[in-house]
Amino acid sequence: MTAARILRLSIAGQPVEWLSWQHATCLYARGMVAWTLGETVRTVMGGISRSSGQRSSIALHSIIACSGHMTYRHRVIPPLTNRALFRRDLQVCMYCGEAPREPDLTRDHIVPRSRGGRDIWTNVVTACRRCNQRKGNRLAEEAGMEILAIPYQPNTAEWLALINGDRIRGDQMDFLRQQFSPHSRWS
Repeated sequence: MTAARILRLSIAGQPVEWLSWQHATCLYARGMVAWTLGETVRTVMGGISRSSGQRSSIALHSIIACSGHMTYRHRVIPPLTNRALFRRDLQVCMYCGEAPREPDLTRDHIVPRSRGGRDIWTNVVTACRRCNQRKGNRLAEEAGMEILAIPYQPNTAEWLALINGDRIRGDQMDFLRQQFSPHSRWS
């Protein structure tokens, strides 16, 4: 079983990134966690105090908001990967509507790259190998095909859900879902 990851937010409540429990523990210990949401996902035990004889512990919550100087690269455009693309499109071919196994999924460029199309979220859809080969370097209408859903660029909250997939806790998904774009297929 893979350990649950902790969702880090900015102090304003905007989703930023996924953290390991070890990284989150460091933020708690440095006093950088301003507020928390969700359930306790792990309790980290520390040493025993000589003066009180008490053992220290830190309860890690599933969602933490951090204050102070935090270094992270704010992404205006989430990185486009096949895994995230296939999840955005619910593992369904956007031409025939079939849901083949993941090894049979491909990235199709609506405007083919050979015709000046760019490799960006709004120009790509999930396609099964058969449909991608059938379309080739043509536009869908030239190949007698129709796109079943309009491609869109996910916002940060949705992208974090797309890349973490099956490891998202219910309380984390509920938080992220509130911030999904209106175009989201995950809403």
